[in-house]
Amino acid sequence: MGRRREARQVALQYHFWRDMQHGDGPERMDHFWEFLPTKPRVRDFAQPLIDGMNAHLAEIDERIRRYTENYEVRRIAAVDRNVLRLAIYEMLFRDDIPPVVSINEAIELAKKFGGAESGRFVNGILDQVRKELTRPAREAVKRKEANGGRLDGRGSEAESKDPVALP
Repeated sequence: MGRRREARQVALQYHFWRDMQHGDGPERMDHFWEFLPTKPRVRDFAQPLIDGMNAHLAEIDERIRRYTENYEVRRIAAVDRNVLRLAIYEMLFRDDIPPVVSINEAIELAKKFGGAESGRFVNGILDQVRKELTRPAREAVKRKEANGGRLDGRGSEAESKDPVALP
């Protein structure tokens, strides 16, 4: 399994854990990393995903509400809900990751950890998000200069911008 896929899986596990504890995750991140030891390279990609999802959770959940008219966010299966949160976070705030990559990875996570229809459900919601994006769906924006040589999206101003126009 690739480093980024493993990191997404770790971020999903963290947020699933938080969800099952009604928003209370481990008191400190080092407790989580003790519980789920990972390679430093995996952790380096997972940590910004975890932090970004935490920082933008209300906005992400609002997006999910818009696209799931017949569901309350809390009624969506916990795995599906957190897969959606992860992918929507990447699509809106991580322009170093092409949206189609986020969608494909989310579908794979949903198939692996969710129910029989999870992949289709996640794909349908994320396709609606993709249609509202104002950036190319198949391209990443390289911000090497803005990140001190990193392409991981940490520390850039893109974390605070929403590249999707709100209706």
